[in-house]
Amino acid sequence: MQRRELLKHLAAASLAGTAGHLLAAPAAQGNKLLLVFLRGGYDGASLLVPHTSPFYYEARPRIAVPKPGAPNGALPLDLRWGLHPALADSMMPLYAKGQLAFLPFAGTDDLSRSHFETQDAIEFGQAPVGRRDYRSGFLNRLATVLNDGRSAPEAIAFTSQMPIVLRGDAKAANVTLNAAGRPAIDDRQSKVIQAMYRDTPLGPAVAEGFEVRDAIARSIKAEMDDASRNALTAKGFELVARRMARLMRERFDIAFVDVGGWDTHVGQGAGTGYLASRLEELGRGVAGFAQEIGDDTWRNTVVVVISEFGRTFRENGTGGTDHGHGTVYWVLGGSLSAQAGGHVIGEQVDVSQPALFQNRDWPVLNEYRAVFAGLFARMYGLSPSQLDRVFAGVTPRDLQLV
Repeated sequence: MQRRELLKHLAAASLAGTAGHLLAAPAAQGNKLLLVFLRGGYDGASLLVPHTSPFYYEARPRIAVPKPGAPNGALPLDLRWGLHPALADSMMPLYAKGQLAFLPFAGTDDLSRSHFETQDAIEFGQAPVGRRDYRSGFLNRLATVLNDGRSAPEAIAFTSQMPIVLRGDAKAANVTLNAAGRPAIDDRQSKVIQAMYRDTPLGPAVAEGFEVRDAIARSIKAEMDDASRNALTAKGFELVARRMARLMRERFDIAFVDVGGWDTHVGQGAGTGYLASRLEELGRGVAGFAQEIGDDTWRNTVVVVISEFGRTFRENGTGGTDHGHGTVYWVLGGSLSAQAGGHVIGEQVDVSQPALFQNRDWPVLNEYRAVFAGLFARMYGLSPSQLDRVFAGVTPRDLQLV
């Protein structure tokens, strides 16, 4: 095989790592973290419904989720907030068990309202002003801090390309799970490539990269075989999420996945419609992940669902919403604290016109880096100096999540 052809095949491979490596170091024991990124800026004010706010219904005459008790109405969470009815079967049971919390008025201080700029800024996790290190994402920095020299957490992105959030010095893998097709490099080519690199410094990394690729393929094949016998009905994101859970249960400690389709400028819907369908699919997937990972591992797992920003509070002229600012984060896990699980948490304000940011959006009162820093301090026992290596210059916000 010519070197040029080899490089083409390597570029097409489904697994790739940062810093020129194909695989992470041996798995570390302990807590597991999954970050779910909703790309497109989802409408938190439809997910978490301020059903006691007259302004909410004035500002959204066509797309407001009806009050609790009405047809397709919100599911009451407390005296102030309700949950979108599309999540009745998936998220409400976890909320009732104290394994789910919602954090409204969350987000970044970035004001560009650009999908790509804000997504990148969040994944970098660096100060919005000053010099930026374009090689460093915040989950990779977390993995670097957690590497104690004896064992390192294994990090993976369930994406076709390595996301910014996992770029950096720590080794990481990426693989797409939405299809189980033929690998870009077959067994014969794999052996040729390994032979070419066997006696070079890259030899161990290349061999380990193919080993993990094959392990993931075997896991997916086993799941598909089970599906044939047991009539598995999971579709869409739920199928991917269950595959993710199996891999995290068996091997990986830090993971990332992104889900698109949240840019609802037109025809957003209310208790039913386009956004409701997306939320239902997402909820089924997250609930399927929690079930598939198993009770023992779920007790040591935290899932955080975020988006680059929220939507405008008022509906637009086409029955949708435009790019906004503050949004709602989800935090799930089997060991959420009694202060967090089954609650709407964090700093909040009344949902009214004077409270809007720039008279259009939810404000950001719970800045994401501070929230994640507080979570990492509790999950991993990180010191202030260690947290500063993940989020430089940030004061952690301890919401007692776990």
